[in-house]
Amino acid sequence: MPQTLGCVVMAAGNARRFGDNKLAAGVRGRSLVLRALEAVPGEEFDTVVVVTQYPGVLELAEQFGFASRRNEHPDWGISHTIHLGLEALKDCGGAMFLVSDQPLLRRESVQALVELWRSQPDKIAALAHGGVRGNPCIFPARFFPELRELQEDRGGNTVIRRHEEDLVLLEVPEEELTDVDTPEALRQVRGQADA
Repeated sequence: MPQTLGCVVMAAGNARRFGDNKLAAGVRGRSLVLRALEAVPGEEFDTVVVVTQYPGVLELAEQFGFASRRNEHPDWGISHTIHLGLEALKDCGGAMFLVSDQPLLRRESVQALVELWRSQPDKIAALAHGGVRGNPCIFPARFFPELRELQEDRGGNTVIRRHEEDLVLLEVPEEELTDVDTPEALRQVRGQADA
């Protein structure tokens, strides 16, 4: 019996460094958040929940058939998004956390990460390039209590740093892990997408 697995799509941040709602920014005609949802192989998960403060993203999640949770307090930091996501997953044996600002992330890579985790479901599994960890990451349920204890803008990195011996990595091309935190990063990603 395969481990039950949930997915939390994190789409709630205020994007202070970007300047406005970066999730609406487009790469090759498709918004960052649309690209994130397209990268989720929904059939691999028992539950997919999109945590966001934006009404348009809630509607988009519904179009994909995903559950959603409204984050009324994005100013409380990423930890609050993680808490809301875990609440929605209930009793899953593991949880993938997928950020919404990696527009070149491929669905096939996310699927391969799920397969890696299913082969070692007691481990934390993450995508990486050159041995450097990136997102998304999958945590077994034994780490949920630590994830629930996170506060303010501390995310899963805090938990992973305490348990490096439990981490397995899946190598992917560098551009898949590129996140868009600034307008300059968006320009670079658009260049990579068009290359």
